[in-house]
Amino acid sequence: MKIIAFAASTSSKSINKVLVTYVAHQLPNADVEVLDLIDYPAPIFSEDTEKEIGHSESAKKLLAKLGRADAIIVSFAEHNGSYTAAYKNLFDWATRIERSVFHNKPVLYMATSPGPGGGKSVLAAAVSSAPYFGAEVKASLSVPSFYDAFDVQANEFKNAQLKQQVTQALDALVAELG
Repeated sequence: MKIIAFAASTSSKSINKVLVTYVAHQLPNADVEVLDLIDYPAPIFSEDTEKEIGHSESAKKLLAKLGRADAIIVSFAEHNGSYTAAYKNLFDWATRIERSVFHNKPVLYMATSPGPGGGKSVLAAAVSSAPYFGAEVKASLSVPSFYDAFDVQANEFKNAQLKQQVTQALDALVAELG
């Protein structure tokens, strides 16, 4: 089973990348590839830029990776209640090539933040728009107060209930894959 996982952030200190990396590696016998969006630079999307350069090579590369996955795990960072600019820009480029960015694959959507909101606003937006972009959301999970819930040094949840929610979300993600 091939899993593509990424944090929708380009921060070198992304707690969403910590979360998505941890969660993806909880799947036994899975071939996990964690992408870093910093490796997918793209100019700010506009129709004028698209006419000038064509399709973004980074968007093509991301779409190819997602297309080879059996399942996808994304953890969304929240900036002012929405997607990060870097993710939204790359996503916009990708939709110009293939509207079904997630290739009708099963996905697990997550979000976390240092505060009590846990990225719930961006997670709700991602879940509600998922069907329009070929994402079959099998589970979603918000992790509030990341540093209270997760021990970064030990790479483990401090909270047994959240750890159980992760297990349930992963079970839902892979249930149909066999």
